[in-house]
Amino acid sequence: MRIDAHQHFWQYNAQRDAWITPDMAAIRRDFGPDDLGPLLAQHGFGGCVAVQASQSEAETDWLLTLAAAHPFIKGVVGWVDLQAPDVAERLAYYQQFGKLKGFRHVLQGEADRALMLTPAFRRGLTALGPLGFTYDLLILPDQLRYAGQLAAAFPQQRFVLDHLAKPPIKAQEIDAWARDVRALAAHGNVWCKASGLLTEADWHAWQPQDFRPYLDVVFEAFGTGRVLFGSDWPVCNVAGGYAAAVGVAQGYVAALSASEQAGFWGGNAASFYSIDS
Repeated sequence: MRIDAHQHFWQYNAQRDAWITPDMAAIRRDFGPDDLGPLLAQHGFGGCVAVQASQSEAETDWLLTLAAAHPFIKGVVGWVDLQAPDVAERLAYYQQFGKLKGFRHVLQGEADRALMLTPAFRRGLTALGPLGFTYDLLILPDQLRYAGQLAAAFPQQRFVLDHLAKPPIKAQEIDAWARDVRALAAHGNVWCKASGLLTEADWHAWQPQDFRPYLDVVFEAFGTGRVLFGSDWPVCNVAGGYAAAVGVAQGYVAALSASEQAGFWGGNAASFYSIDS
């Protein structure tokens, strides 16, 4: 089964969703399963993983409600406050939801770039593994070295790097990012989503070849078995849309073997997120 391992739903709120800036007018509205379902079907996907966009348990609960009503939502990556004193109790509560696969925090926006290494955050992360939850790393290139330290400290925890850590594709800068991505990939408990590429390039003038050097690094570093496809819909709509996100990925992986392509398009996501496919 083909699985889109990274997409979002939201009920647009200008104050809460301030990250959706005026130049992103195309996504300043509600997006729900009824919008995504036809796109998945059109491109041959049997399922998706819905990832949190705002940081509240209300968001997690809402995504779980959507997942319960729509069979094609195979998994949810929610949010919980890993730094809260009662995090163990909150995680125990969420264990009842089979479609809740893991959690994410918007680490890229934190003033403390090494927040993930603080005692409070690490205490929360310690509680994830025994319950089988994964952790999505939403970070920027300057935080890759901290992610490597985190992966080393929690070798039994499954991590996945979102959006390749958002490399500076538009500027075509690669060296420092590539060095740090390779170091992170050396930890076998870290996977990587080939997602969010379009929005790191020139939204209106990108070419498929712009992404190849970055994908080369990721596939060489992680191997074909630890890279997952994600559309980052509807965010991708500001830079080409769903078909463009799929097309860029398809153009790159066309040279892979049939089994490697099957992994990229769904098998790897099913393995990482424990999705029955």
